[in-house]
Parts: sequence; C-alpha cells; structure tokens
Amino acid sequence: MTTGLFFGSFNPIHVGHLIIANHLVEYADLKQVWFIVSPHNPFKEKSSLLNEYSRLDLVNAAIEGNTKLKSSSIEFKLPQPSYTIDTLQYLTEKYPKRKFSLIMGGDNLMGFHKWKNYEKILSNYTIHVYKRNGSNTSELQKKYPTINFLEVPLLDISSSLIREMIQQKKSVRYLLPDKVFDEVIKSRYYR
Repeated sequence: MTTGLFFGSFNPIHVGHLIIANHLVEYADLKQVWFIVSPHNPFKEKSSLLNEYSRLDLVNAAIEGNTKLKSSSIEFKLPQPSYTIDTLQYLTEKYPKRKFSLIMGGDNLMGFHKWKNYEKILSNYTIHVYKRNGSNTSELQKKYPTINFLEVPLLDISSSLIREMIQQKKSVRYLLPDKVFDEVIKSRYYR
C-alpha cells in the first residue's frame, strides 16, 4: 500500500491542505495520505506554534470521516527538531508492508538541498510535488527521476495568513473546515 506523507506544522490546517491531500489520494498512486504533524520544524520558530496536540486535534477534526486521510503524531515521539529522513526511516521500519512517498510544495523543493540527508530521501522515496507560484522546479525535474510533479488545484492561502487575519479580527470562516473554524473560535487560538 502506497502512503503519501504530508508533513507540516498545520498551524492551523486549512482548506488548501485538504484540497491538496484529497487531490493526491484521488489522482496519484496513493491509497492514503497521512498528515504528519511536526512538533518542531527545524526551519521554523517553535514559539510561533500552537501546542502540537492542539494542532493534531484540529487535523483530526478536519479529516473526520475520510478513511483515505489520516493524522499522525509519530514525530511527537522522535527527537526534536523533526527531520524528515528520521521520520521516514522510523515509519519504514514500523510499517514494512507500506511504501511511503513524500508530498511537498514546489517552494519547499527549492530548499530541499538544505534538508538533512536529502540525497538519501531522493534515492529511496518518491516525492510528489505540487507546483506553487514562484517556484522554479524545471531543473530539479530533469535531475531527479524520483520527483513526480503534479498539477493540483491550489488556493493562495497559508496558515500564517490565517493567523494574521485572526489577530486582526478578520473572518477566516471559509478558509478553515467548519469543525476547525469552530474549535479555533471556541478556544480563542491565535488571538
């Protein structure tokens, strides 16, 4: 079974994340997409993150009832900051019957050479890349056959935009799944 791993802070998860995951599970060679909630991405400031368990709860609320989408707290148990190669190796050992691939935006691929053991990832795992505005990936596409570029419907929204809008007391109702929106409002997240 091929499982796509969608790593992220999901601070918070939004409809853009869900559109990408749903599109890939329907149109790529994936049976499931797992949202890997990262407690601490080495490229982000940890103090800007909502508690990882709260972010995991928001992911669970967003995907409730969809058996093709799953959340994972696997990185909560691993050393921090989280490095993708370590998580991939752990999951590969824990689930030997599964074949894992990565899901990432073209903007993340541009800095992929900065990732820990990125060559090992390229050698052992397929990477499904959805194109993002402003990311030039044409050279990488020629160089690495394990990278699969996909056209995915995208919305020009981000978690940081959503947090900023909440702080400015602007409505984010249609940028978040209903259950996520309700929880963010009720718990006064990002205020």
